[in-house]
Amino acid sequence: MTHASSNASTCALVVDDDEMVRMAAIDILEEAGFTTFEAASGDMALLVLEEHHACLTLLFTDVQMPGLHDGFALARKVARTYPHISIVVASGQIKPQPNDLPDGAHFIGKPFSARIVHHHLHEVLPDEQKPDLLRKKNPS
Repeated sequence: MTHASSNASTCALVVDDDEMVRMAAIDILEEAGFTTFEAASGDMALLVLEEHHACLTLLFTDVQMPGLHDGFALARKVARTYPHISIVVASGQIKPQPNDLPDGAHFIGKPFSARIVHHHLHEVLPDEQKPDLLRKKNPS
């Protein structure tokens, strides 16, 4: 599913099996200026990535999900296959161990707020990949 915002040219993929958490993350990212795609599992995310990887600049994924690819495996695969995509991994139950996250990926705990997400987006995204709205906001 795609949620297009009016003037966004920067796309993000939100992956979480909990629909409420996924919708909250989508709202935060769309308010920051992203056009969003969503998936309920790592396996579904790989299908979205195959089709839309050229426009995606951010993967925002949960860790624990059904299917063959949890969030850590998805993050590592995206980093290898689509190195232009920045990665944020979130979990309320699991903290990353050494080698769980690819280089450059950020981890945030759940529950998260827009302020926390925006702070990590300022850190993980190169300036040219930030939507205009996010570039204008000062991280706090």
